[in-house]
Amino acid sequence: MSDLSVRFEAAAESVQLLQEKPDNADLLKLYAFFKQGSNGDVTGKRPGMMDFVARAKYDAWASVAGMTQDDAMQAYIDLVNSLEAR
Repeated sequence: MSDLSVRFEAAAESVQLLQEKPDNADLLKLYAFFKQGSNGDVTGKRPGMMDFVARAKYDAWASVAGMTQDDAMQAYIDLVNSLEAR
């Protein structure tokens, strides 16, 4: 396992221990970077208009399509670090 993967997994664990819950914009960024770093580009059909949460998550993930998994992992780590510093 690479150093980046180890730091990514550590960030995924430490995000659960944040003092304050991140706002919705940060939560969507966390979701998008985590999914892109873990799975790559978004797959599947976009959820329907009435499924607001799933649609927002899908759109957030789709917004980082094309980003390499390594870049997404680093962006996730950086975001978690900035949230911990608040």
